[in-house]
Amino acid sequence: MRDRHGSAPHENAPHDTARHQKAPHENADGGYAPVDDPDGYFGEAVAAHYDDTSADMFTPAAVEPVVELIAGLACGPGGEARALKFGVGTGRVALPLARRGVPVHGIDMSRAMVERMRAKPGGADIGVTIGDFATTRVDGSFTVAYLVFNTINNLTTQDAQVDCFRNAAAHLVPGGCFVIEVGVPDLRRLPPGQNAVPFHVGPERLGFDTYDVATQGTRSHHVMVVDGRTVYRSIPFRYAWPAELDLMARLAGMRLRDRWAGWNGEPFTNESTRHVSVWEKV
Repeated sequence: MRDRHGSAPHENAPHDTARHQKAPHENADGGYAPVDDPDGYFGEAVAAHYDDTSADMFTPAAVEPVVELIAGLACGPGGEARALKFGVGTGRVALPLARRGVPVHGIDMSRAMVERMRAKPGGADIGVTIGDFATTRVDGSFTVAYLVFNTINNLTTQDAQVDCFRNAAAHLVPGGCFVIEVGVPDLRRLPPGQNAVPFHVGPERLGFDTYDVATQGTRSHHVMVVDGRTVYRSIPFRYAWPAELDLMARLAGMRLRDRWAGWNGEPFTNESTRHVSVWEKV
């Protein structure tokens, strides 16, 4: 899952967004109901606090290994290095990658998130296309496309996730790479008869995921105390197993090149809680 809808990220969850769904709108009772919003789930209410609530993911320790790996992949295939960011958001990875000399273009549905990036140094220099990154096409070809911080799970159907892989492949040069960072489904924490797993329990915030294992659907729930009142937020996801993502890549004309448990090349094992996977366009 992504950034848990603007709250502090799950310890197993890494960023950045398919914001093509309906956005939460606060009701009079503090709850959130879906309403049509062109910014999807990441409109102004979330964008205004996104960097603060995801502060751990903006530290040099969290960002630098991501940039290092993607910059290396961008320079791998023949031709000019060029990166395509699915869910560019507020520029957590795109801005430092551009500072490394890799031209970056982003696709994002949330104008509110993009506006935050534009306000940062160098943000105006990054090209952005507003749209759903599962299907939106941009001009030119790229040596690397990347989708991090669990954002693939924001696409809540298998068809949409397959479309995302095909969209990435359509933008890549031969030998170009598609990189995804996403958590491994946490189903081992579900005892028989239970469908909820907490990921944060504190005096001012309660967070838990609910699972529908028959459909691979999950929903992150947040109960927070804000200015002395209780606020509830919820956002849906679809989880996918690594082998399922590999099959999606094959359908899109790509093959698995590498898989690690993190950005520093840690081995992926039975105990890994997330993976960084690299597929290469054949």
